[in-house]
Amino acid sequence: MNLNERIDKLAKLAIKVGVNIQPGETLLIRADVNAADFTRRCVCEAYKAGAKHVHVEYSDEIINREKYLNAPDEVFDEYPQWQADKYTQIAKDGGAFLSITSGDPDLMDGVDPNRIGRFQKVSGQYLKEWRSYTLSDKVKWSIVAVPSVKWAKKVYPGVSEDVALEKLWDSILYCSRVTEDPILEWEKHNKALKSKTAKLNDMKFKELRYKSSKTNLVIGLPDNHIWLSGSSKDPNNIDFNPNIPTEEVFGMPHKYKVDGVVYSTKPLVYAGSLINNFWMKFEDGKIVDFDAELGRENLKLLIETDDGSCRLGEVALVPYNSPISLTDTVFYTTLFDENASCHLAIGAAYTSCIENGADLTEDEKNDIGVNTSITHVDFMIGDKDLDIVGVKENGEEFQIFKDGNWAF
Repeated sequence: MNLNERIDKLAKLAIKVGVNIQPGETLLIRADVNAADFTRRCVCEAYKAGAKHVHVEYSDEIINREKYLNAPDEVFDEYPQWQADKYTQIAKDGGAFLSITSGDPDLMDGVDPNRIGRFQKVSGQYLKEWRSYTLSDKVKWSIVAVPSVKWAKKVYPGVSEDVALEKLWDSILYCSRVTEDPILEWEKHNKALKSKTAKLNDMKFKELRYKSSKTNLVIGLPDNHIWLSGSSKDPNNIDFNPNIPTEEVFGMPHKYKVDGVVYSTKPLVYAGSLINNFWMKFEDGKIVDFDAELGRENLKLLIETDDGSCRLGEVALVPYNSPISLTDTVFYTTLFDENASCHLAIGAAYTSCIENGADLTEDEKNDIGVNTSITHVDFMIGDKDLDIVGVKENGEEFQIFKDGNWAF
């Protein structure tokens, strides 16, 4: 296959496997203008799949940067109600959401981090209702990536722009399992992930113990937690894949039962800014201390977003020898880097990871240990010497990870 044919297959994969559009459904695609060509391919595939409406919302990262640099200060405490209403209405009507990421990891260099933090907070407040649909799988949603020049040059700095773009396309297509028949490949991949998920659910662990040369962390798990992976199901029992690519099996930590110290192992790009070589200390589920070699102020703003952003909402298991990890590449985007490494997430938990989670009240969530927040940000902690032991209610221990990889 030539590159153009492979890109077409990725677009079809995003529509048929990612959001899995069914006849008569509405799709909202959110993408940067850099990804216009790929967006058009996705629109074409969506209508072929029977979509009734396909709405496209473009953004321009250069314009976004200009706003952060030059807009009046009060702008960063405001968010348009009509925008939030649009997303929520599409969700209520059963629409699906596809995000196409292609951003510049260094976009916000030189931007006041306080402006970024304030706007992240206010947008999170306005979009809380819409995000409740994705966190509970009440709608189908997915994220896929395509290269941009800035991103490609960040990943492959020692080559020309054209070569960097080609190399990043190759990596994205490889990691996304774009083969002659990617849909069949994803069926096999989801089946393999589900076998790991079933084993973990059978174990009914009360806690996980993480240990590496740096990290020493204990994560308690709530009663009736559910491990998930790969494909999810919407309320109509239709499969969809939230992330392309994905290598993770993920679950829910107890918001009050996390203790110890954890170190990052890959850079985190948050709101267009880089945070690197950081650590966090937890006591009774709360971050009580932290530091970072790069981006400490942005990390502080993230942790202080709201009452839930100083606690964990996700625990995810990814083998060190995953296909993405074996590329030996730092992609500077969470979609890829989180699938090369075990990771955790600050902020909101997925209510799909607890029995009857979509029906819980806020008080019930708190009693069970389900974290709530207007943010959800993954950070990578996996390494080649990471061991993870699960502890059952009776105290029996089970080796989940040994030297960074699955032990079963």
